[in-house]
Amino acid sequence: MNSGAGNKLTEKELVRLVGRGEERGRRELYLRYAGNLTAVASRYIADPDAVKDVLQEAFIRIFERFDSFSYRGEGSLRAWMSRVVANCALQALRKDNSLLVDRDIPDAIPDDDPEVDDVPMDVLQEMIRHLPDGYRTVFNLYVFEQMPHKEIAGLLGIKENSSASQLLRAKALLAREIKEYRRRNANV
Repeated sequence: MNSGAGNKLTEKELVRLVGRGEERGRRELYLRYAGNLTAVASRYIADPDAVKDVLQEAFIRIFERFDSFSYRGEGSLRAWMSRVVANCALQALRKDNSLLVDRDIPDAIPDDDPEVDDVPMDVLQEMIRHLPDGYRTVFNLYVFEQMPHKEIAGLLGIKENSSASQLLRAKALLAREIKEYRRRNANV
């Protein structure tokens, strides 16, 4: 039943075990993917305790609705679970009315997307986490989930041009943070 490389289950074998409701499969699924799914939730939710709540809700949904998952090859399980986590995070944000736009942020829009090659990934991720909830959500859906503004607007219950505006403002804030980071670290 396993691939022969130690006791590491293939994704397909893992899907089979979880689909049959076996505890071993559920435990392995959690251990294998909890870190990645925490990172997905953290893209949308800034508060670490709320991230844990979202992750718990997501795993409940994953296990309850596992029969609706259709294995489509390596990576499809991770992609499906990431989508469940993102949806749980969006639901939590909507419930808390956190998707409202912060109107105090200036309208300065960068000419181009800033270069980020010299910014460490953890620093960049932290900058994204500090965006206002609405901006961060639109930014993540657009950049990481590669959703068009029309789909984002439908998902969040906002107008399409509001989605585009929030993305531009998110980019403006990130550009400002990147510029400040470079200024602070110029002499390091």
